[in-house]
Amino acid sequence: MKLDLNRLARIGFVRREANIGFRGIKWTHSYWGDIASGLISADMTGQFEGWLRIQVGDLDQRITLVPEERHFGGRQWYFICPVKNRRASVLWKPSGATRFCSRQTWGRRVAYRSQFHDPANRAHAGKSRIKARLIADLDPDEWDLPPKPKWMRWATYQRHEERFDHYEGVLDYGCATLVAKLLGKK
Repeated sequence: MKLDLNRLARIGFVRREANIGFRGIKWTHSYWGDIASGLISADMTGQFEGWLRIQVGDLDQRITLVPEERHFGGRQWYFICPVKNRRASVLWKPSGATRFCSRQTWGRRVAYRSQFHDPANRAHAGKSRIKARLIADLDPDEWDLPPKPKWMRWATYQRHEERFDHYEGVLDYGCATLVAKLLGKK
């Protein structure tokens, strides 16, 4: 589970210079459905400090919020991590944890999926992204690299083509390395 302060502001769960009463919050997963639900409230009326309170199951946590002046005026609000005591826009609560903390606190327990990929998996994911961008309503199984969509500039398509070829090279190198290992050559 994660709390993204900027996303909470976009959807109206927190508002600058306002005290928001309790509102329901829910975490869902595209495959498993609902993960957790709870209540959230926030007070950002203070000039130098605010707070956000989250209640999910047995967890009842109050998190300090601080604003920082922006170069062109206004203020940007941040959470203060309860462990590291540093600013963060996003706080995480991995399964089994007792509170929300910054990514630096949790280390590798919370990370982007791509951080766990090896070069071959990153190459497969990159090829899939390029195909998804180019495919439109064509059959993905019919094409290795789909043709240029009508709306796309040639320079953009050629960049995608070069990147796709790079990923192909990474995968070819991985296959060649694997064959060499199997044959006992390095």
